Amino acid sequence: MKHNKITSKYLFVTLLNIVITISEFLGGILSGSLALLSDAVHNLSDVAAIIISFVAHLIGQRDRDKHKTFGYQRAETLAAFTNGVVLLVVSFLLMLEAFERFTNPQPVKGRLMLIIALIGLLANGVSMLVMSSGAKHNLNVRATFLHMMSDALSSIAVVIGAVIIYFWKSNLVDPLMTLLVSIFIMFEAYKITKKAANILMESNPNVDLEEIKKIVLSFPEVTNLHHLHVWRYSDDFIMMDAHVNVTEKMSVIQLEQLYSKIGQELKTKLGINHVTLQAECQRGIKEKMIVLNKDD
Repeated sequence: MKHNKITSKYLFVTLLNIVITISEFLGGILSGSLALLSDAVHNLSDVAAIIISFVAHLIGQRDRDKHKTFGYQRAETLAAFTNGVVLLVVSFLLMLEAFERFTNPQPVKGRLMLIIALIGLLANGVSMLVMSSGAKHNLNVRATFLHMMSDALSSIAVVIGAVIIYFWKSNLVDPLMTLLVSIFIMFEAYKITKKAANILMESNPNVDLEEIKKIVLSFPEVTNLHHLHVWRYSDDFIMMDAHVNVTEKMSVIQLEQLYSKIGQELKTKLGINHVTLQAECQRGIKEKMIVLNKDD
């Protein structure tokens, strides 16, 4: 039932944003407003982002198999990275067009621009309210809610520009608002792209390595920790593997118990979901926690 409600929300918001996008594209062309066109592109990118995010979420729910032994959760990360890169490119192109408009201002029909902008603002506000109810309990819904909120802020900028153009006939406001909206979109897109890239590059998700070492070595059976790797597999799944030196007298059962205790401590204190440890006696006893490549 909960899944059906989320699906219905995605469907409603997607259809509403498609209507907004078409209206703003037509309004931007007819009024000559670059700000409306930039907001339309923003909405179009969000429609794509919502669809891609939802499809990726469905793919991510699939069980692991012989082809994807880790599973399909990174489908959502790939979707986020793709959306981020597209937004960066589109924002850059809009900024170039805005600079061109500064040197060669174009007439803008302020009244038509204002009407379309108000419709866009109202629709974006409705979309934001629809997604707000589940934003606290579902990460995917929250991401969509943030998209809708950025759309609403973008629409407010366009409305302000339309009011100034309509009453004061200043055509330079249009490229100025376009520039501001593009910078805002680029900033948000950069954060999304960077986070997705860090996940794909298996970067350390800001976990304190010294704290890991402190926790692991707090167990008296462990004498050294080396060959440590920590990475984020997906948005909510952190993994770690490492070699630990232990005493020679430990049995397999004792090792299993030790692994379980260490894993539980790391999950409770640092949020590491999946821990893989390899026990050794003498090998690597003098090696450091992070071992550099031979070429380094």
